[in-house]
Amino acid sequence: MRCPFCGNEDTQVKDSRPTDDRSAIRRRRFCAGCGARFTTFERVQLRELVVLKRNGRRVPFERDKLQRSIDIAMRKRPVEPERVERMVNGLVRRLESQGDNEVKADHIGQLVMDALSSLDQVAYVRYASVYRNFREAQDFENFLSTMQGDEGLVRDEDRDE
Repeated sequence: MRCPFCGNEDTQVKDSRPTDDRSAIRRRRFCAGCGARFTTFERVQLRELVVLKRNGRRVPFERDKLQRSIDIAMRKRPVEPERVERMVNGLVRRLESQGDNEVKADHIGQLVMDALSSLDQVAYVRYASVYRNFREAQDFENFLSTMQGDEGLVRDEDRDE
């Protein structure tokens, strides 16, 4: 493993342990060149996935990109990071266990939306606004009205007092 500080390839593992959800191995490393300490994570990868974008391009699947997009939607929401991590792990496992090595970007986006809808409604709407490319307030209103019809959500003004 190359040191992220000096680029030296002579690093040593000082400590290894599983993460809390046991989906990865956390390794503390020491660089013999500069003396820096850093952490790496090792995960099981069942298969190499390729994402088929809407424009026809094929790009390698990046778990970190999926994690970042979900983290942005979840920013400042009262949901424990462990629940988000479990959700991401479940999504990746689901994608890797499907039969095909190519996955459409739309399919990934829909899986994320389905997972977020049961985890946090605000994060769900935030993610949907980017995924579905909302351009104006009317797009939000239309989306929220379909959510109300689909899930029986009740607005404050609709409640009986």
